Amino acid sequence: MNLEIMNFIETEILPRYNDFDRAHSIRHATNVINKSLTLARNIGADEDMAYVIAAYHDLGLEGPRAIHHITSGKILITDARLRRWFSPEQLKIMKEAVEDHRASASKAPRSIYGKIVAEADRELEPETIMRRTIEYGMDHYPEKTKEEHFERFYKHLDAKYSARGYIHLWIAGSENEQHLKNIRNIIASPTLLRNHFERIYAQILSE
Repeated sequence: MNLEIMNFIETEILPRYNDFDRAHSIRHATNVINKSLTLARNIGADEDMAYVIAAYHDLGLEGPRAIHHITSGKILITDARLRRWFSPEQLKIMKEAVEDHRASASKAPRSIYGKIVAEADRELEPETIMRRTIEYGMDHYPEKTKEEHFERFYKHLDAKYSARGYIHLWIAGSENEQHLKNIRNIIASPTLLRNHFERIYAQILSE
């Protein structure tokens, strides 16, 4: 890992996540970075590229959420400071990887770097998924009642993570496969899902 790149990301890029909701905070960005680096090492990909891609992947949330992946790619490719460490060809790959990270994308990412950040961004540990979903709802819809938050929570999990959900995994054999199986088992059990919601919702309120 290039220490200059690490210092740049930690001082100039990651602090921008402080302006986002709790589901897309520095904590999330750091998790995606760490998982991307692990995947890059296992696959033999360039760690510096994977690191920067992960750091930039959600910066587009500074604009409309629906196109944040496209905006994030533009932010990366137009950041002239990155030219110090990466070639134009590398930056193009990195831009496309950021664009390809969305869970709702129906097509496979265009490069291994897109697959890495997409896989890392999934954060499919059931506890993490459920907490981020509740936090997002509480941050963006503070007027909702507890029951309305639960309804949103259920609909989001069912649409995205259930057996008929739109999420795709792109790296075979990753730990996300087992995590996805576990979250699907929770979604399939109304009682279990409600119990998890009640516990996490109460935890968030007490923080």
